[in-house]
Amino acid sequence: MTPPRTAEHGADAAPAFRHELYAYQGDSGFLQGAVSFIEDALATDETVLVAVGEDKQVMLRDALDSSGVERQVSFVDTGALGRNPGRLIPAWHDWIAKSVSDGLPVRGISESPWGTATPAERGELRYHEWLLNLTFAASPAWWLLCPYDVTTVEAAALESARLCHPFQLADGSHGRNPTFADEPFRFEDLAPAGDPGRTLAYGAGALATVRGTVTECASRWGLRGARLQELLVAVTEVAANSIRHGGGSGTLRTWGDGDLLVCEFHDAGHISDPLAGRSRPTPGQNGGRGLWLVHQLCDLVQIRSAPGRGTTVRLTMALH
Repeated sequence: MTPPRTAEHGADAAPAFRHELYAYQGDSGFLQGAVSFIEDALATDETVLVAVGEDKQVMLRDALDSSGVERQVSFVDTGALGRNPGRLIPAWHDWIAKSVSDGLPVRGISESPWGTATPAERGELRYHEWLLNLTFAASPAWWLLCPYDVTTVEAAALESARLCHPFQLADGSHGRNPTFADEPFRFEDLAPAGDPGRTLAYGAGALATVRGTVTECASRWGLRGARLQELLVAVTEVAANSIRHGGGSGTLRTWGDGDLLVCEFHDAGHISDPLAGRSRPTPGQNGGRGLWLVHQLCDLVQIRSAPGRGTTVRLTMALH
């Protein structure tokens, strides 16, 4: 297969991190772009990591095996990270750090699970894509191709993708994306809360009451054992942050939503770091560990924060 043409060097040269959209149609379209991208990388001794769904992994392995390069490509099971998009950036950081230490140029392919994600998860996937430009702006050089199947991905997700990818693979050529917009991310409103199991105003000295409220709601909806203990650690961290940084108090609402348990916290504080909770804490770091831990424990974490409007943190745990 003839490698796609690449953008010229010079004034139009790519930045250290090349974030590229690949809008394709169906399985054959996916294979055409992904295989050519990989073969082009291997031809120049670049290391390649592929993070796609299991069905795409099987197709891609078969296609690469026929050309004899399958063993030169690393595949990762994104399912092992769970459904929380907040865990994806640290995983890419870890892999890039290892690859750079090996002294090899780096390429990756990452396709988000748009077809199986809930509406809330799709919103966080959109935010994850936008955050990639920010978090890897000063990273060692690497190239990430993000495939989107235009026959299945919802229009809003595809439109958002066109805005946050500076580059694109289109008609067999790699180049600038004319629809890219370097602008702040526009969050969708959180879905309306379900019928709250309970609403609790909390302040200093009330962390045990917060845990008791969550335990009561969780027991009513069938969340027990280790999963409940993980949720209790997470809600303690969020409530403690409210007391410490959010004006000394906050409000907790808990409810069940189908096969999900939701705990929502609101306080008067403001979280200014868009990567809060999505960067692995370093040894000796002062602060910033609470939201990181929350992301590792919960199936989904949604944060909405603005000056004058306060901060809402919504934690979701799957019951099954």
